[in-house]
Amino acid sequence: MGFSGLSMSARQNGPYDSIARKWLALAERRKAHLIELRENGRWERYFTIAQLADELDEIDVACNRFAVIAGTAG
Repeated sequence: MGFSGLSMSARQNGPYDSIARKWLALAERRKAHLIELRENGRWERYFTIAQLADELDEIDVACNRFAVIAGTAG
């Protein structure tokens, strides 16, 4: 087939992967906190429904970006 038996090369760790994983963990904790606020109704003390939706959208984007940077997106 002309291939040497190797598939795509494995992703190598970059110099910022460990930092990105820490930021990802922080973003995931923030997301979990916002979801908890939404589920128990306490969000009303801190946000309007539009603000909460915006916060959840923003933290979801941040989680995805840090996952890509850290090499954990899949």
